[in-house]
Amino acid sequence: MDDDRSQPFDPVIDLPLIVGRNLRRLRVRQGYSLERLAKHSGVSRAMLGQIEAGKSVPTIGLLWKVATALGVPFASLIAVEDDRGTQVFRRADAKLLSSNQGRFTSRALFPFDSERKVEFYELRLAPLHREEADAHAVGTRENVVVARGAVEISSAAGRPQVLNEGDAILFDADVPHTYRNLGAEEAILYLVMTYVETVG
Repeated sequence: MDDDRSQPFDPVIDLPLIVGRNLRRLRVRQGYSLERLAKHSGVSRAMLGQIEAGKSVPTIGLLWKVATALGVPFASLIAVEDDRGTQVFRRADAKLLSSNQGRFTSRALFPFDSERKVEFYELRLAPLHREEADAHAVGTRENVVVARGAVEISSAAGRPQVLNEGDAILFDADVPHTYRNLGAEEAILYLVMTYVETVG
């Protein structure tokens, strides 16, 4: 008889269970009912229940709303077990989050198991796609470098900026902001998210 524990961890298959487990833990720890969290996040109680049950894979935008309402970092909702020492993050094993039918994807390039003020992501935008991001926690800043393509980044705190390959930008991300791929090919960006307080 097969032993499930011998099977390799599949981040694509297990992601709904990971998110559900973490959401319930964080919600209960902060004393939120599903109804209260639904009111504060703008995500329906039914959807929150589906996520906690591991029956739904939420979009990036939905996770940001929930994380902001709970006052926790985005990464805490997809955290896995602690693993000290050298860690390698294989592309094939990545927990990939997407929105808009896959036209925007985010891949974490850091572990979720320790307290930190910084998170590191790879972002991919489909040709000519515009991705709208909600405001993050107060004081959050984003440092973005364009690895491929040409991208326009707009923030409610300033005028739109066009970045080409190799260009970087640092901006306040505690206001709504957007990323827009200006080209006919997929754009790749690397994002460092910095929080005012240590999170984990």
